[in-house]
Amino acid sequence: MRTIRRRAGQREAAMDDTTLQALTSAYQQSPDNLDLLGVILGALRDRGAEADRQNLLDQLDPESIGDPAQRRSAARLLLTHDRPNRALDFLDDDAPQTRLQRSRVLLALDRRAEARRDYEAAIAASAALEDPDLAAELAVRVSEVEGQGQRPRLRVLSNDDTTREEVARVLAPAEETVTFDQVGGLDEIKEQIHKRIILPFQKPKLFARFKKRVGGGILMYGPPGCGKTLLARATAGECSAHFINVQISDVLDMYIGESERKLHELFEQARQNPPSVLFFDEIEALGGKREYRREGTAAKLVSQFLSELDGFQRDNQGVLVLGATNVPWAIDPAFRRPGRFDRVLFVPPPDRLARQRILEILLADRPCAPGLALAPLAQGSSGFSGADLENLVETATESAIEASIESGEEVPIQLDDLSAALRTVKPTTLEWLTTARNYARYANEGGQYDEVLAFLDRHGRSR
Repeated sequence: MRTIRRRAGQREAAMDDTTLQALTSAYQQSPDNLDLLGVILGALRDRGAEADRQNLLDQLDPESIGDPAQRRSAARLLLTHDRPNRALDFLDDDAPQTRLQRSRVLLALDRRAEARRDYEAAIAASAALEDPDLAAELAVRVSEVEGQGQRPRLRVLSNDDTTREEVARVLAPAEETVTFDQVGGLDEIKEQIHKRIILPFQKPKLFARFKKRVGGGILMYGPPGCGKTLLARATAGECSAHFINVQISDVLDMYIGESERKLHELFEQARQNPPSVLFFDEIEALGGKREYRREGTAAKLVSQFLSELDGFQRDNQGVLVLGATNVPWAIDPAFRRPGRFDRVLFVPPPDRLARQRILEILLADRPCAPGLALAPLAQGSSGFSGADLENLVETATESAIEASIESGEEVPIQLDDLSAALRTVKPTTLEWLTTARNYARYANEGGQYDEVLAFLDRHGRSR
């Protein structure tokens, strides 16, 4: 039995020798077949035949290989077989794939700064080439701060009463300024805001001459995702005002009297830094109808809010208070009194032209196929909010990213990607419009929902 096994091993070894010799002969007949060369070099290294392996590597000549892809393959072979200096001779163009391969070679030569530059240039030209492992190898670990021999000290902005969320908000960087150019559609509302809000901030002396105060309150309502928050930020950007985005957690507190105190401090902060815009999103959580509030503390918070808006000792000159809600019928009626939220603006779903403009804004900084026709998409997305359109673009972007990963190069967003996303993404405004229709028809005291009725009358036509 041992004799049989030994003879079988000898036959297998002989077969390996024969196969290797046949592969070598085949490569000599087609020296452009670098994949075959890679198999041969791997076999020679396993056998320890260093002289033969080095001889084959020395035969690689950059002058005899003109195709850039072939040159990159040759460089890859040389790098794999520990010849990075020779590999650089094959990587002399600036194609993104070549820069990525050159980055690996330069890293092997410990020329880290040059390797990082080539890697960043390759990714900037084609994001599909991103390589997390290579990026991690190229990362620089800073052991000490320049000009100091010790690590920088961290200032802790906290005390016993500060929550983790509050610390995160304090340390968060300021959001970039937004203007009306970045808000698609809503031209009528932007015009109203410009006349009633922005001009008083821009020409305070003229308005003071006519004894027209600068500031006041505006309540925006409409379906979720239609741009109320973005409009608030854009209004602050157009006014060059300090924007204070008030979250519910910034005000509500479990201890009696603390919610009112926090609300007062927010208004004081705005008064001390005019011009300022105080923005309350989901304002019904702070200013809901008192008749439905069982807790006395909730009613006190509403009263405090009203007092801050137009109290006897309050000077809100230069302070604009913006509120946004999806349920205006839940807001305490006292907020609508002149001098408080005396201007109520309906923010509807975008029409066809606005949807096309929103799609253009959302696709502006993404790789897209040239001549992308967005008009049919805008026509077919009736009832979509701005958030729905963003979801549509994100879904199409995922398809383009998957195609880029599969192909190994950047594949732009195609019309087919957007059309396929349009078949899967559904509008989210219809439920809100159904509810709003009932309030507009049966609870329209003082004509406060006339804008909703006008919108619903037009709804269903070509928009």
